Amino acid sequence: MGQTGINLAPGARLRVTGVGVNIMSVTLDLDAGAAAPLHQHPHEQVSCVTKGRVRFMLEGRSVDLAAGDTIYVPGGAEHGVVAVEPATLIDVFTPLRLDLLERA
Repeated sequence: MGQTGINLAPGARLRVTGVGVNIMSVTLDLDAGAAAPLHQHPHEQVSCVTKGRVRFMLEGRSVDLAAGDTIYVPGGAEHGVVAVEPATLIDVFTPLRLDLLERA
C-alpha cells in the first residue's frame, strides 16, 4: 500500500496509506504553491499537517496550519488546501473513499 500515487494537480500527489472496513488514510504531498482545489464529498475527513505550512479553506473561511495542526471537515463541506511551503498532510476519511481507491 502507498506505492501507487495519484496526481491530484500540478505539484500535488496523494498516496493511499491505510484501508480498514470503514476508515482510510492517505498521504498528500504538496510542493510550495501547489493546491488541492476546492471540492466536496460526503465523507467526514480529518487532516493533519505533518510537515510544512498550508492554507486550508473550509466553507469560505481560510485558516493557516503548520506541522502538528489538525482540522475536521464535515461530510459535504467545500474545502481545499494550498501549500504555503512544501508540505505533507495525512488525511483520514470515513467511510471509505472508493473514488480514491479506484484511482490508486
